[in-house]
Amino acid sequence: MSILALVTAAGALVVSATAASRVPKRGGSGRTVDQLPRDTAALRREVAAWADAQTHTFRHLAVVRYDAFGDTGGALSWTLALADDTGSGVVITSIHGRNETRTYAKSVSGWSSEQTLTPEEERALAEARR
Repeated sequence: MSILALVTAAGALVVSATAASRVPKRGGSGRTVDQLPRDTAALRREVAAWADAQTHTFRHLAVVRYDAFGDTGGALSWTLALADDTGSGVVITSIHGRNETRTYAKSVSGWSSEQTLTPEEERALAEARR
C-alpha cells in the first residue's frame, strides 16, 4: 500500500512539475517588499502576472472513494482529480481488489478527457470543478 502511495505521489509531482514548467518566468518570486515597483501601474502588472501564473496551478481537486467490486468493502478504491483553472490536469484512479491493485492516470484538458472516464472519474472531475 505504501509503495502505491509513493508511486501516486511521484506521478502527481511529475504532473505538477509539468504544469509549473508552462508558467511564464516573470519577476516577483524571491523578491523583498523593497524590490517591488512603487508605482500603481507596475504593481498592477505584477498582480496580473501573479494571477496569470496561478491559472496553471492545481487549485481544483477532489477525491472519490468507493467499492470497485461487490466482494470487497471499506471503500478502498479511489479516484483523485487534480486540475488548474482551465480544467487541465489529471485523473488518477486506484482500483483495489482482493488479490491485486491497479492504478490508472488519464489526462484532462478543458474539464474532459480524450480517454473514456468511469462514472467515479466523472464524479471526481465534477466535484473538482465546483
